Amino acid sequence: MDQSTLVFQRHRARLLGIAYRMLGTLGDAEDVLHDAWLRLQAHNLEELEDPEGWLITVTSRLSLDRLRRAKAEREHYVGPWLPEPLAPESDQPELVHERDESLSLTFLLLLERLSPDERAAFLLHDVFEYSHGEAAKILGIADDACRQRAHRAKVRLRDGRPRFEVDAAVHSRLLNRFIDAMARPSLETLRALFAEDAVHISDGGGIVRASLHPLRGADRLARLYLQIARHLPPATRYEVGTLNGLPAVLWLEQGVVTGAMWIDTDGVKITAIHSLRHPGKLAKLAPVVPSRILGPK
Repeated sequence: MDQSTLVFQRHRARLLGIAYRMLGTLGDAEDVLHDAWLRLQAHNLEELEDPEGWLITVTSRLSLDRLRRAKAEREHYVGPWLPEPLAPESDQPELVHERDESLSLTFLLLLERLSPDERAAFLLHDVFEYSHGEAAKILGIADDACRQRAHRAKVRLRDGRPRFEVDAAVHSRLLNRFIDAMARPSLETLRALFAEDAVHISDGGGIVRASLHPLRGADRLARLYLQIARHLPPATRYEVGTLNGLPAVLWLEQGVVTGAMWIDTDGVKITAIHSLRHPGKLAKLAPVVPSRILGPK
């Protein structure tokens, strides 16, 4: 392995952590890292005073350019857009800068509220703990501009954050209650899971059937999942595992993951349910714990 590759591998985890949080999809993040590695290969390593700083700058700017293009593409996305989860076997500290709220799928979705410039400034300063001056240098902008972008981002995120912070055990308990309700479906048991103003968001990417708009209200969500439960293919399997640091449900048909679901909760009921059906975003997910089989209704 040549010296450039050794240097790149030494910093790869941090670079991937930045790119994934910037873009919300692992495939795009890996493409950015490949481009950064190619640029490093084209450089004389001895001419770089700070190879890590150079790689951080290149990765951040490549991610920002790709995010700007992605934002334009997502305006024409069919239905709601949800981030791509990390594969459970890859959900390890070596892949990310640190395990915290900024890796959760709910937070990655919340970051979509920001402009690309705001997202970059916020992540570098508030998640990766660069000073405003350091972040500005990485992004090639003035210190004041970086400070303003990070401030605007924090205001927008504050307004959109879930009202309650709940630990993983509560998420897991509610997800198991959801699976039990789907196994013996009734309008009453399903409705009892949801807060009155609960929202359902589903991403099929125009490839598979999914709701094209968010659905709101406990009654509406209960009726939706009652119909889903009644029309599940025989031997559909559910697994409660971990995606991006929090419990989630994978559902499988004939051994293939066809859906992933995670929730927001007030600690008692489900306030938001996110259903990822896009096959491309599920391709790297695989069963990781014993399944619970839901037979035909």
